[in-house]
Amino acid sequence: MKKILPLLTACIFGFTATIGLLFFVFSGEKPSNAQSLPFMPRQREQTVPPVQTPPALPIPETPSTLPRPNESPLYIERYAELLPEERNSIQVYERCNKSVVNIDTQTTISVFLIGEFDEPGAGSGIVLDKAGHILTNSHVISKANSVSVTLFNGDVYPATVVGEDPITDLAVVKIKAPEKDLFPAVTADSSRLLIGQKVYAIGNPFGLERTFTGGLISSLNRSIPGRFEARSIKGVIQIDAAINPGNSGGVLLDSQGRMIGINTAIASQSGGSNGIGFAIPANTIARIAPQLIRNGKVVRGDVGIMKVREVERDGKRGLMVISLVPKGAAEKAGLRCPKVTKERQILRGAFVIETPKIDMSAADMIVAVNGSTTKKADDFTAVIDEHKPGDKLMLDVLRNGNMVQIAVVLE
Repeated sequence: MKKILPLLTACIFGFTATIGLLFFVFSGEKPSNAQSLPFMPRQREQTVPPVQTPPALPIPETPSTLPRPNESPLYIERYAELLPEERNSIQVYERCNKSVVNIDTQTTISVFLIGEFDEPGAGSGIVLDKAGHILTNSHVISKANSVSVTLFNGDVYPATVVGEDPITDLAVVKIKAPEKDLFPAVTADSSRLLIGQKVYAIGNPFGLERTFTGGLISSLNRSIPGRFEARSIKGVIQIDAAINPGNSGGVLLDSQGRMIGINTAIASQSGGSNGIGFAIPANTIARIAPQLIRNGKVVRGDVGIMKVREVERDGKRGLMVISLVPKGAAEKAGLRCPKVTKERQILRGAFVIETPKIDMSAADMIVAVNGSTTKKADDFTAVIDEHKPGDKLMLDVLRNGNMVQIAVVLE
C-alpha cells in the first residue's frame, strides 16, 4: 500500500498538469514572453499616417495679372492624385496659356504668267501689355498684306504692324481688344538660365492653338543664321521641346511660368521637330521690344564701315577694312582702308590709260572691339548692334605690324 500511494499521487499530478496545458493551448492565450520566441515574432504597431494637406501653390516672383492655378476647380479636386511634376506643368499652362495668341497672315504673291494670289501664313504671338501690343517673330509678319490675331477666347482682331527688327527676328503688332481679355506674360532674367533646366513651350503648331510641350534647355549662347549676310542672332537658347511650323513667335517658359524666350526656329531637314529648337532670350526681347513700340524700329549706331574681309596677318586673325563710308564715323576716327593709286600706261599709238593699283597692306585690320575679339564679321556687327548713336567704341587695330587703339564715336 505504501508503494501504491506515491505512484497514484504522481499519476494524479501528471494528469492534472496535462489537462492544464491542453486547456491553456486551446484557450488561445499566449505566454507573456511570446515576442521572444522564434515562431511568434513581435508584431509592429500599426500607426495611422497624418492627413497630408496640400502645400501652398507657388506663385511667380513678379506680380502678374495672369489667372491663378486655383481658379481651376478640377485641378484642386485632383491635386492629391497628381505627381509633383504634373502639378507644376498644369500650373504653368493654366497660368500662361491665355498669354499666347494665334497669328494669321495673308501675303500677295506674284507669279510670272500666272498672276497674283494670296498666300496664307500662320504663327504665334505673346501678349506684352494691356495696351494690346503682341510680340512675334519678324519672319511671321514680314511682307504680309494683312495680319489678324486670335485670342484665347476665340475673338479675332485685325492687327497693325508697330515695328519689326529682322536682325533679331522680332516684331510687334497691335490690336484693339478689351483689357480684360489681355493677359501679359511675366518676363524672367534669361541671363540666369542653366543647361538642363526644365522649360515649357506654348504655341500654335500646324494651326493647333495653344499646344503645350515641355523639355530641357539643351544649350545656351548659341548663334543661328540671321536673315542678313554676315549677321547672326547671338545668345540663343537651344531646347529639346517639340517645336514645329506655327510655333514661331510662341512663348518659352520656365517652371515658374515666366517668359524666358520666344521660339523662333528649328533645325530640321524634314521641316518637323527633331528635338532641336531655338528661342530668342528674354533679355534680348527686353532690349528690342520697347524700341519697336516707341520708334517702330531699332536705332543702332553706325560705325561707318561698308565692307570688311576676314584675313590672317602676322599670326593674328581679324577683319581687314575694305571700304569706308565717306565722311562716316570710322573715316573721321582715322581708320584706314586699302590705298589706291593710279598708274599711267601708254599703249601703242596715242592712247594713254590709267589703271588703279591697290595696296592691301595699307588697310587696317580690326582684331577686337571693346576687348571682344573679332575673328568674323559677325563678331564685329554683334558688338555694334548693342550700341546706339553717340556711344564710343575702342577698336584694337593691327596697322603696319603694330597694334594701335582707335576710338570711334557711332553716328
